[in-house]
Amino acid sequence: MTSTIRTIFAALLTALLLLGAAACGDEESDSSSSSETSSAGGEVAPIEEISGASDVDLTIGSKNFTEQYILGEIYAQAFEAAGYKVDTELDLGSEQIAYKALRDGDISAYPEYTGTALTSFFDVETADVPNDSDEAYELAKDEYAKVGITAPGDAPFNNTFVLASLPETQEEVGGEAISDIAAAPDAESYRLAGFPECRQRTDCLLGLEDLYGWKPEFISTEAKFEPLDQDQSDFSLAFATDPELSLGDYAVYEDDEGLFPPYHITLSMSDEVAEEIGPDGIELVERVQEPLTDEVMSELNARVDLDKEEPEDVAGQYLEESGFVQ
Repeated sequence: MTSTIRTIFAALLTALLLLGAAACGDEESDSSSSSETSSAGGEVAPIEEISGASDVDLTIGSKNFTEQYILGEIYAQAFEAAGYKVDTELDLGSEQIAYKALRDGDISAYPEYTGTALTSFFDVETADVPNDSDEAYELAKDEYAKVGITAPGDAPFNNTFVLASLPETQEEVGGEAISDIAAAPDAESYRLAGFPECRQRTDCLLGLEDLYGWKPEFISTEAKFEPLDQDQSDFSLAFATDPELSLGDYAVYEDDEGLFPPYHITLSMSDEVAEEIGPDGIELVERVQEPLTDEVMSELNARVDLDKEEPEDVAGQYLEESGFVQ
């Protein structure tokens, strides 16, 4: 990230945190998960020690990419601030590995996306996932409950999939929607880079083939933007909160047929863990994630991916800058 853009983002982060918290509070003023404020300026109340927390041992996990590392650390450090005994098992791997660790009791909780849970764990067809984020969360919450998992309220940011390319590729396509790519004369010769599991997922490559009728050459890679920069692919599957998208170097396409479901985070945990941490622990989870808007999450990701800071440090900065710790 250029120093100018980085400086602007750093200066705006606190404002984004406060605005995000205030907006969520307005939208959910009647909800028990809305954040308490210490002043009219929207500053959230610092985390206080929860009675009995020191008797509870927690292991917070995460999947194996930047956003998950940051989120895992945010939840872990918030629990520590409230007095819980906390270990971390970050970098678990794919969603199936993390979900198995949760079901087997190897971890207490880990952050998962609603769209991923519905399509990967509960066999909900992509077309049947509600486009409304609240409805998608409620469906995921109900499905989790059937297998003994509690899903506290979801975070505001929506890290759904997006298709990206270089701007000159979008000019060649002649449109800004995925359907324009599918309708292009050279559509079948286009190369699409995506993470390995994309090949088997209905909310990814299979969905592009079935819903859009587009069958690109698929390149399996964990990289997202390097394949574009190095002419190894024409398009790349990215995420809405990827910080690189804010730099203006890449074009993004509209999902005009509604393939990609909502992907809001919920800290999924076993019912036993939810009972151990109690209502105060659940409220802590919902409070600490409330300022996480798309813009804030993108900025936190930028600190790790572009500025090469450690996820643990960035999570601590978030908690401090948003007023949860001092």
